[in-house]
Parts: sequence; structure tokens; C-alpha cells
Amino acid sequence: MGESVELPGRLGILPFRNKVLLPGAIIRIRCTSPSSVKLVEQELWQKEDKGLIGILPVRDADTTSVGTVLSSGPGIDLGDRNSKTQVGVADTHKIVGKSQQEVIQWHTRGVAARALHLSRGVEKPSGRVTYVVVLEGLCRFSVQEISTRGTYYTARVSPLDMTRPEMELVEQDPDFTALSLQFKATAMELISVLEQKQKTGGRTKVLLETVPVHKLADIFVASFEISFEEQLSMLDSVDVKVRVSKATELVNRHLQSIRVAEKITQKVEGQLSKAQKEYLLRQQMRAIKEELGDNDDDEDDVSALERKMQSAGMPANIWKHAQRELRRLQKMQPQQPGYNNSRVYLELLADLPWQTASEEHELDLKAAKEHLDSDHYGLVKVKQRIIEYLAVRKLKPDARGPVLCFVGPPGVGKTSLASSIAAALGRKFIRISLGGVKDEADIRGHRRTYVGSMPGRLIDGLKKVAVCNPVMLLDEIDKTGSDVRGDPASALLEVLDPEQNKTFNDHYLNVPYDLSKVIFVATANKAQPIPPPLLDRMEVIELPGYTPEEKLRIAMRHLIPRVLDQHGLTSDFLQIPEVMVKLIIERYTREAGVRNLERNLASLARAAAVIVAEQEHLLPLSKDVHQLSSPLLESRLGDSAEVEMEVIPMGDNHEMSSDFRVNSPLIVDESMLEKVLGPPRFDDKETGERVAAPGISVGLVWTSFGGEVQFVEATSMVGKGDLHLTGQLGDVIKESAQIALTWVRSRATELKFASAKETNLLEGRDVHIHFPAGAIPKDGPSAGVTLVTALVSLFSHTRVRSDTAMTGEMTLRGLVLPVGGVKDKVLAAHRYGIKRVLLPERNLKDLVDVPSAVLASMEILPAKRMEDVLEHAFEGGCPWRRSSRL
Repeated sequence: MGESVELPGRLGILPFRNKVLLPGAIIRIRCTSPSSVKLVEQELWQKEDKGLIGILPVRDADTTSVGTVLSSGPGIDLGDRNSKTQVGVADTHKIVGKSQQEVIQWHTRGVAARALHLSRGVEKPSGRVTYVVVLEGLCRFSVQEISTRGTYYTARVSPLDMTRPEMELVEQDPDFTALSLQFKATAMELISVLEQKQKTGGRTKVLLETVPVHKLADIFVASFEISFEEQLSMLDSVDVKVRVSKATELVNRHLQSIRVAEKITQKVEGQLSKAQKEYLLRQQMRAIKEELGDNDDDEDDVSALERKMQSAGMPANIWKHAQRELRRLQKMQPQQPGYNNSRVYLELLADLPWQTASEEHELDLKAAKEHLDSDHYGLVKVKQRIIEYLAVRKLKPDARGPVLCFVGPPGVGKTSLASSIAAALGRKFIRISLGGVKDEADIRGHRRTYVGSMPGRLIDGLKKVAVCNPVMLLDEIDKTGSDVRGDPASALLEVLDPEQNKTFNDHYLNVPYDLSKVIFVATANKAQPIPPPLLDRMEVIELPGYTPEEKLRIAMRHLIPRVLDQHGLTSDFLQIPEVMVKLIIERYTREAGVRNLERNLASLARAAAVIVAEQEHLLPLSKDVHQLSSPLLESRLGDSAEVEMEVIPMGDNHEMSSDFRVNSPLIVDESMLEKVLGPPRFDDKETGERVAAPGISVGLVWTSFGGEVQFVEATSMVGKGDLHLTGQLGDVIKESAQIALTWVRSRATELKFASAKETNLLEGRDVHIHFPAGAIPKDGPSAGVTLVTALVSLFSHTRVRSDTAMTGEMTLRGLVLPVGGVKDKVLAAHRYGIKRVLLPERNLKDLVDVPSAVLASMEILPAKRMEDVLEHAFEGGCPWRRSSRL
């Protein structure tokens, strides 16, 4: 290592990106790019032991520091390979390629290196040649000129290291001698510290005794992780005094960092006992903060979590459980897998309202009744039941009242009734949708052993509302499902049972939680899908559909003001008369609720809002009155529908909502209805037109959306006496059709359909019964009388009265049995403009729930036997009785 190196006048250059090779240092590189492979092959592989190359640092244009990873090879395209660059006195110079995309900064000083080991390899399947080279830095050189040789660079160089006579003169300098002694002392101290830690250092001590100090400086510094700038500074230190001085400084800095680390370790170990080893990492972090002067008195997040848990008001048994979990968390580190799960769990325990409750104001039943009347029109019995419920709560606040379940078609106000209960009680309101829930874990939560576990919807809802006594709405409770993951409806049994929900156990929470203070209210479209045990825990309150009169009042009081407000309009601009609202109800909506009615009103409001939107662009033009003309409005409102608007100048006393003033409000008329909403969808002539031929009757059915009118069509053709049924029918309605046909065949002679000699009514012909709207599934027994009427009309060639609808189940002997949903069915007949309704005699008691205004406009005809139905269904009475009278 002490031998002098004879440096040739020109060297092949291997550029190092952001890395410096110092003399005496050894480094291993892998060459893969074509230029570096060519360089190694011609300058090292072919020349064997005599080969030398130059290692020249290369700095990226935007790079200011270097990491600890060495670039695997040059791999740099520097543009024109035929160019030559002269090096001046500057420290660095730039070579710009033709593409002008990469600017490389070459250092003007480098290190000559020789290969200690060289191995050649071939990559498969590409066949590319690669070299692995172990290089040793020998001496410094200065670059005079850079040129290219084939695919790699060469440089004309001159040596920078001192000659032997020059070095002998320097060694006699007292300053250099003092620097050398200081460097060796510092280096020996570093070696002693490292020897204690790593049990090595004997070989390094030999280097201190045999290698000259100016070479030792390079060797020591090359073993440290220092910045690229410091490496370049060391490479540029041609003066040995400066080099040894810088090396001493770097060695001393490295020694001090090791001592600080040892001090921290010793301080931590001194504070530990055998029982405290589990706190090792935490103590080390604390000691590091003390050394950095960053140790403040603020408690960490875990302590803040503990204070939050203490103020949560947990019961004693749950507090003990939480303390155990907290101690477990304190023993863990944030990097451990279960740390985050434990922390989230404890935060849930701290956030749950164990004792926090809403402050209920004194119940005022009169105010509650006024609030219900202002928010909901009609629903007299439903509101009366809610007032009774509130009265009991006023007399006994801790009473375990029943769970109310509002059952009715969509759009009748079930959810808003639940929010009105919360407002009357002064409690917070939270809604939990159960529609489509099939996993029991949605109610009870997931066990914490699962990845991604979380509490159930009930516990999560209580966390969000932050009180333990809210009004909780279980919406769409009839639409829960069940599969292999469990049955949510069964999990709700514990929730809705006052005797069990005091100790509700969520799988994620894993501690009992008291739900007895929560007021549960449920909603459903129909009660049939709800399991009987769950239905038994609730008091079902049915909300039937609204009558046209009720819809009219709801629209005028609630819907129109809300729609106008949602569209930025006022009654000064758009007015919808009652007559037009009634036309919308009769011709454009046939539903139990009022949602479609609100959509149609919104369509009218949007058409009117176009005027406001277009007038806004005319604001800067004039302050006079303008007549607006819009292609969209012309297509909607016609040529004669124009609205005059006055533009009011903006000022300090005007709000945004008063920027427009309408001289004459837009009043909706019948022509505007047709232009905005389209042609009428329904009319009163529909029933008469569809019952224009024999074999058609009108029935009344019940669906989850309320009552509906169902037409039944029957016809006969040549065949073998078969019965064909279509219309996506269920098993029960198919059996009703078979019963109806059997009853008609057994009465064929009495009905004058066949003579006494003709015993088979269907001989030589088939009967086809169809229920229109075939895409909708249909089932139930209430179509029995309707089927018989259609068959009697078919065989007697007599039309059924178009103003008559019927419902009822029948037996083989002709008895008419009662059915359900009478109120909804009567309201449906009223919506369709039907004047006469045939009901089973035993269903007359259900008419009490039907509004008196509806009953006054209709004729209710009771029927005990099938003969009574036929007597009322045909004009002039039953066909066989007409024949007998004749």
C-alpha cells in the first residue's frame, strides 16, 4: 500500500454517480451497461494485472447529497460520442448531450483504481455480458481533457499525489507531526470503543502501525457514512495536512456519536430492573428525548386516553375490564400488530355514552299534539296512539313502553312520525336502516379476533349520537334477510325485549351495555315478512294510504311550500291552484303516499326556475322591465306563456333571494300541466274501457305499496278442457282459480250455461285466465270472487259492471270469506273512480277505519254467498235469475 503508482498519461474513465472512491478504499461494483462493460473488457480484462482505470465522480444536475447505496455502473448517455471537452480551472464542468435532456457535472479530480478481483458472466436468455469487479483506489489524479474511445470515455490525466522526496519533507514538519499524533490518538480511541462493542479491532491496530498517516486518513474516512459533499472535500484535499486535519475531525465526530449512543444505552439500563425489562423500548425513547432536549411535561396519548376513560362514567365491572385492556396497551409498542386494534377498542369504550343522557324537558301534550298536526295531516288514530304513548311517558318516565312499529306503504310519513316522537320528548334521534341486512354481525358486531372487526350498528349509532337515551328508528325492519352469516331478525329479539336489552352483549364490545333507556321505533312496508317472535315484541300501528282529499291538503300545506323553497322560488313567482293539484292527483299519480305527487310538483317548479336562471344573465343590462323569452320555456309553456320580471339593482338592503320581483306570478293551468308533465297517465274511463267485453272483472288487491285495482280476464277457445293461468301467479291464487272453475262447472245447469243433458261445460274447449301486469308477482286468496265473476261473465256472454270492484275469498260451496287490507283496497277503488265495492259481509266492521268522505262517495255492497256477488256484479242482477224471470 505504500508503493508508488506509475500513472499512465491517459485512463479509461468509469463515472460514479454521487459516490467517491478514495485511495486505499476497496469497493465491489457490477457493470451491466454496454459502455461500462466495454471499458472493463478493454482496460482491465485484456490487460490483466497491469490494467488501471480512472474513477471520476459524477453529480446529477439536481442532486445535492448522496445516500449509502453505490450506483451499479455508469449507464449514462452523454450525447455526442465524438466530442472533446477541455477542462479549465473550475472545480466542475458540464457536458450537455444532443437531446438537451440530461446535464452531467463531472468532477475534475478522480482516483486511479486497479482490479483486485474480476469475474465475467452472461445473463440468460438475453446473452448480455456483465462483469463483477472489486476495485482498490490507488492515487489521486487531475483531469486535463475528456474524450471518447468507442462507447466509453477516456481522459488525459496528471498525478496529484506528492513524490517520495516531497513527502519526506512534509513528514519533518512539526505541524504535520502534531496532526499525525492527534489523528492516531483519536483513531486508536475509536478502535478501542469499537473493539469493546464488536470484539474486533486487532487488524485495524496493525494498520495504524504500518500504513502512513496520509493514507490512513483516506482509509478511515472511506469506512464512514458521510455526505457526498464531504467525500468530494476529502478527495480534493491534495495537501496532506489538510487531509489529515479533515480526517481527524470526521473520526472524532464518529467517535462522539458512538459515545452518545452508549450514554443513552447505559442510562436506560441503569433505570431498568428485572421486572421492568418490558419497558425497554419506552425508556430508550425517553432517554433519546432527554439528550435532544425535547423532553416536555405533556403526557402522551395513552395517558390522555386513560383520562378520557375515567371521565366516561363506566360501571365498575366494565371499568375493571377497561383497565386490564389499558395495561395491556401500555406494555405494547405502536409497531406491534395488535396495538392499533386495542387502542381503537379502548377509544370506543371511552366514547360510548354510559351515563350521558339527553335532558328531557317537561312533556306538554298539547304542544306535542300541535306539533304532530302541523307536521302530519290526517292519520288521526296514529297520532292519537302517539299522544297516548307520550302521556304514559309523562306520568312514568322510566316506564317500559311497547316498541311501536309503523307499517304502511312508502311515502305515508312513517319515518317523520318517529322524528316527531323524538322532538316531543326532547331526545336526540338516530336512524338505522336495516334494509338488505343479512349478517347478524351488523346487529351484534364482529368479534375482535377477526381482521377488520367493528361494532354493530346499534353500538356505533349510540357512539355517534353520544347519549344513552335517544329515540332509535329501526327503518325497514321487514327487509332483513338471513344466510350462512346468521339471522339479523333473531338478533333483534334481544334488542327489542325490555327484559333482555338491559345487558345487551355486542360481540365487538364484549361487555354488557344497557339499552333499556333507548326508545325503539320500527318501520315496515308490510308485517308478513317479519318473523312472528319479533313481531310479538312490537305494537303494530298501520298507516294506510291517503285519500285524494288528504293528498290535496298535504300538498297545499306541506309539499308546495317545501318544493318552492328547495328550488329558490316563492309564492310571489309560482302559484299552483288547488284545482291543478287535484288534477295532478287524479291524472298523474295513483299511489298510497305522496312521493310521486311531490316529484310532479318539483317538475313544475323546475320549469318555473328556468325563468329565474335566464333572468339572472340580464341583470347588468337594464333596470327596466323585461319580457323573457327562452327556447326551453317556449317548449314547456307555449308561445303565449310569458312572465314579466323587474330587475332590482343590487344594494346594501337587498338579499340574494329578493333580486327578482315578479309583476304577475306564473299560475299553473291545465295546458301547462300537459306541457311540463306530459299527457295524463290515468283517467276515470280506464275501468270502463277495460271492462268492455264479457269475461273481464275488476278485483281489489293489497301490496306493500298499498291497495291496487287488479283486472282479471278470461276467455275460451277450442281445446281439450284444460285451464291455462298466466300473469306470474303464486300457488294460492292458482288454487283459487281452480276452485272458481269447479264452482262454475258445478252450477252450469243453474246458471243456464248448459242443459241438463250436457254434463261437461268444458267439453271441446279450454279456458284461459290472465292477470295483467305479468311482470308483477301475484298471490293470495282474495281473488276468488273476482275469478268466479269473470268466468260467469265469459260463459253467460254478459259484461260485468265497470263501476264495480270486488274482493273476497270463496269456498267450494260458494261461501264468501273475509280478507285483509280492506281499508287500503277501498281507498284504491276510490282512487280509480270506482263507485261500488263488493266486500265480504264479515269485513263490514273494517270500514270503521275508512274515512267518512270516501264512504259517502261510494256504495259498499256486502256479500255472504257467491250468489250475492253475482247479483250485484251484473247489470240487472244475476244472469240465471234474469233468465228465470224471463
